Amino acid sequence: MERVDALIIGGGPAGSTCARQLRRSGMEVAVLDKEAFPRDKVCAGWITPAVVEALDLDLDDYGRECTLQPLSGFRTGMMGRPAAEVHYPGPVSYGIRRCEFDHYLLMRSGARLLSGQRFKDMRRDEDGSWVVNNHIRTPLVIGAGGHFCPVARHLGARPGSAEAAVTAKEVEFEMSPVQARDCGIRAEVPELYFCEDLKGYGWVFRKGDWLNIGLGRQDKQRLGRHLDAFMGMLAGTGRIPAPVPGRFQGHAYLLYGDTPRRIVDDGVLLVGDAAGLAYARSGEGIRPAIESALLAASVLMHCRDGFGIDRLQPYVERLVQRFGPRDGRARTLPMELLPAALKRALAGRLLASRWFARHLVLNRWFFHLHQPPLRV
Repeated sequence: MERVDALIIGGGPAGSTCARQLRRSGMEVAVLDKEAFPRDKVCAGWITPAVVEALDLDLDDYGRECTLQPLSGFRTGMMGRPAAEVHYPGPVSYGIRRCEFDHYLLMRSGARLLSGQRFKDMRRDEDGSWVVNNHIRTPLVIGAGGHFCPVARHLGARPGSAEAAVTAKEVEFEMSPVQARDCGIRAEVPELYFCEDLKGYGWVFRKGDWLNIGLGRQDKQRLGRHLDAFMGMLAGTGRIPAPVPGRFQGHAYLLYGDTPRRIVDDGVLLVGDAAGLAYARSGEGIRPAIESALLAASVLMHCRDGFGIDRLQPYVERLVQRFGPRDGRARTLPMELLPAALKRALAGRLLASRWFARHLVLNRWFFHLHQPPLRV
């Protein structure tokens, strides 16, 4: 039977970041994931300078083998309405491909990799340690397997039933030379378009010759209709080449504060999307995933006398300090209290304003420039 100091379920950014920090503290760490890396992971895919700093990421080294698209502007608006285009003096974010990004972080983590192995079960042994899949013994299991993480289920999460998750569909494909020529999206200026009812938005990101298109909403029943309308708008305005190859892939995630999950128990802890930490305004999950992993590791490294729930509770407190209350209060804005028709009318005008797009939509909702990079 294999023995490790910590077993992480899920090899995405949260899992690999936590693994790297724990390894640097001298712990023996293994990462178990059902997929073999590099694996396909469709995601709009951008990282801010705050993420680069938190990860201590060498951009020159990363860019030698992986896609790294500097983003110096964004075009935002409401679908079917005028849009605003905002530019910055330098890169405000970087476009990445998740299949490359996740693999890079996992390989540098230094953890023992148990890839291509599906999580089956976990049970307590007589000495209080966990036995996972009947062959890995550990005092600590960290759930980093995304929205449907089996460790989150072990702690009582019920994805797809009792949780109000955001659902999204997206596709990423490499454009042919003809498609790249005909694509109206500039690589340095991604585009974001909010649905008229403000319950979601669509995006189109160009990363060199790779194009990512997707849409996410808080009501999954109407997702297909909104996606079709969005694709029609993009094609009709020459933003994307037609036809779009490949199938759209679906995924889901919880916005921070929506149906808060239980995230610690004796010898168990959740990070990233498994803990339901995506930003409420943008739905971005990469920065919260990485920051939660760093916060978790900073607590775990001092748990020399065991990983009881009382020893792990400071992690929950640090999440609240970093991201705000977990009861949804952090996402309430005055505009949300207005009648729906008035809210839509005001939103259409505001989203077409460069000042509003820069200072609220981008700087605050998407880039969180008001919040300094995490240092632990």
